Amino acid sequence: MTLPMNAFILDAGSCEGCHPLTCTRSLGSFPVANRPLRELQAEQLTRGGLEVIACTPPPGTAGIFLAGNAWVGADALARLAACPVPTVLQDEHGHALAWSNVTPELPHTGKTLSGGGDGFAILHAWDLLKLNEHIVGALDHDEIRGVLSAHANVEGHLLLGEGSRVLPGVFIEGNVVIGKNCKIGPNCYLRGSTSIGDGCHIGQSVEIKNTIILAKSAIGHLSYCGDSVIGEKVNWGAGTVVANLRHDGKTHRSQVAGVLVDTGRRKFGTIMGDHVHTGIHTTIYPGRKFWPETSTRPGTIVEQDVLSG
Repeated sequence: MTLPMNAFILDAGSCEGCHPLTCTRSLGSFPVANRPLRELQAEQLTRGGLEVIACTPPPGTAGIFLAGNAWVGADALARLAACPVPTVLQDEHGHALAWSNVTPELPHTGKTLSGGGDGFAILHAWDLLKLNEHIVGALDHDEIRGVLSAHANVEGHLLLGEGSRVLPGVFIEGNVVIGKNCKIGPNCYLRGSTSIGDGCHIGQSVEIKNTIILAKSAIGHLSYCGDSVIGEKVNWGAGTVVANLRHDGKTHRSQVAGVLVDTGRRKFGTIMGDHVHTGIHTTIYPGRKFWPETSTRPGTIVEQDVLSG
């Protein structure tokens, strides 16, 4: 029996493990490299030779089903589509990423395949950072639609959106994606793999490294942001600094639903939801998270997650 080549992306919902980023949006709409996750997933399915169907599959529908919180390489999806029997594609931890079946339900018997090195489940907010590293790190071309100062330096590939300005003294090392109508600099240091959304302002003498910054956020002058995910309409007061490395060199842990979870990351900064404001000279311990609409006072040292209410 050969299964149909139609492919469906299942709804991942708000994915509580990815809070606070998914407190205000679905996981599928979260932008990675300035594109919604669901759009990137659909592109992978198409590259794997599958026809993506936009609607939710009704009961009894046969095809290829991608978990809404999964990232799978196009080659692995093509291998899955070639299997003549119900098959589950898994990551290295045994999480089901995608499957073929005569119904949308996960088959409990049949064949299993490995998703390969770039297949993984997005279970926590820092997994989105991992995906951003994968996508931005793989850029192989430049696309300059805004204004790049002749006195800025780029060592890597840059996607620069319309209406955006990269001012003199900006140094870009590695691959970086910048959206529309942004102002970068002067005298900033942007390091790969960083993506900056539309309408953002990165102030004078700011360093950004391996970070996702969503639309309309501002990182104030003399700040450092590394290995972090920053929500929409966030404003950092001048001199806000996040730490991203433990003194003992071990991997970071972060609270999820009251339990400390090992992120597996040696470098990890902060996760901020939408509309967060920091006071000047805020210092943030590694792995701390800020819920939407929260704030700090000037000189605050953030040792614990900042929760709303």
